[in-house]
Amino acid sequence: MTQDFKGQKPSKDIEENIKLLTGLFEGSQDYIGRKFAPGGVGAPMLYMAYFDAMTNREAMDLTVINRLFKMDWAELSPEEKGETVYETLRDRGIATTDISETDDMFDILYFIHAGDTAVFIDGCEKVVVVATRGFPNRGIQSAETEVVVQGPREAFSEVMRFNTALIRRRIRDNNLVVKQSKMGIRSLTDIAVVYMKDITRPEVLAEVECRLESIEIDGVMDSGSVEQFIEESWLSPFPQVQLTERPDKAAAAILEGRVAVIVDNSPFVIIVPVTMNCLFHASEDYYSRWQVMSLTRFLRFVGAFISVALPGFYLAVALFHPSMIPLLMVNRLSEASQNVPFPAVIEFLLLDTAFELLREAGIRLRSASGGTIGIVGGLIIGQASVEAGLVSPIVVIIVAMTGIATFSIPSVSLVYGFRLVKYGVLVLSAFLGFFGLIMGLLVTLIHLAGLKSVGFPYLMPFAASELSKGEDLKDSLFRFPLFSMKKRPFFANQQESARMK
Repeated sequence: MTQDFKGQKPSKDIEENIKLLTGLFEGSQDYIGRKFAPGGVGAPMLYMAYFDAMTNREAMDLTVINRLFKMDWAELSPEEKGETVYETLRDRGIATTDISETDDMFDILYFIHAGDTAVFIDGCEKVVVVATRGFPNRGIQSAETEVVVQGPREAFSEVMRFNTALIRRRIRDNNLVVKQSKMGIRSLTDIAVVYMKDITRPEVLAEVECRLESIEIDGVMDSGSVEQFIEESWLSPFPQVQLTERPDKAAAAILEGRVAVIVDNSPFVIIVPVTMNCLFHASEDYYSRWQVMSLTRFLRFVGAFISVALPGFYLAVALFHPSMIPLLMVNRLSEASQNVPFPAVIEFLLLDTAFELLREAGIRLRSASGGTIGIVGGLIIGQASVEAGLVSPIVVIIVAMTGIATFSIPSVSLVYGFRLVKYGVLVLSAFLGFFGLIMGLLVTLIHLAGLKSVGFPYLMPFAASELSKGEDLKDSLFRFPLFSMKKRPFFANQQESARMK
């Protein structure tokens, strides 16, 4: 295990280093180790170690191999120039500025695994590490889960350094800090904590770093794993951090005083702290006119309420309070449900399960055919279920409206939470009527009021609005004009709360 070599120095004898590395990577056919003398009088014995397909072969040939073989080692010998062979190699033998030196085997093995090339020198304990990373990646593409009509099309990729560059491209301030570390005992995954030094609250930064340092796991494959470790209430179905694949949204959050956590190999960046209000925001809310976006955002909140309460409301009315329904509609509903052999709650569960299966199938299939499967499958199954007498038409309409309402919510993680709560409200309404509906909604509201994200109330600014003196309400249910939002949200350091003069 790589961690076992922390603090161990390489040997001055190059043969011992070769024996150690070949033993460690025995059986790995992608490991490349080459021992050679570049040629010429006085040339030292060198050993290069790297992984095939993890390095940029062209850059390595031009900056390392070609340069070493062209050097006149007799002219640059230590006896004549007063330099060691190591210094000669480091300063004149490698034609690239991105090099580092180390005498710790842990760091050497880490760099090799990361795609760099380690150059060992006979008779020297230090090793030159050349940045030759060239592993496969899909580059910068457009966002897929957070599509907007108006706004940038760039999305984060799986390469952490690309992601930090996308943020620095948007925030050209020397107060922007990118603090890098490793996570995972075996995976040694690179993570970067990105924040504004003068805007971010020190206590928020300290809490985030403390939670990240407390994670002890053998491997981290995605930012979703980190999300589950740093959230406060693991029993809650609602997300307590925000995931985004959009650089503009991450940069805007950082300017609000929040902290972004970038995990290598993941195209999703974690943003903390977060409130439920933030999860209803989309990037284009700030790129279009405030009147249109205010109406759009209000519709998102309405859609969230419909996705949770509509099925339970129908069951409560149909089973316990049919007198609330107009007489003409009662007759039609009665005629439509006469041939249905199941109770209304079973109708909902059957059809909603079919809808969820179609939604999951559409996600797993290719994007070109996934949408078609979802739409056509829903129409066919709904129509066939009505004709077969398994469900009534009104149930098909309500399930469809509930599903459409969830698509209006920008955050996928929040949608999953509402989908789970919907079933609880549905069951309570089926057994207790309006009392069960109100009980389910009230329990959900109490649970949300008790949640916190890195110490901030989850329902801000709808609750605890006095902390920000009502300023955060300007960017909540409705979006006020940009010129009126002169203060940063309460996340930011209060000494740097002004963002507009």
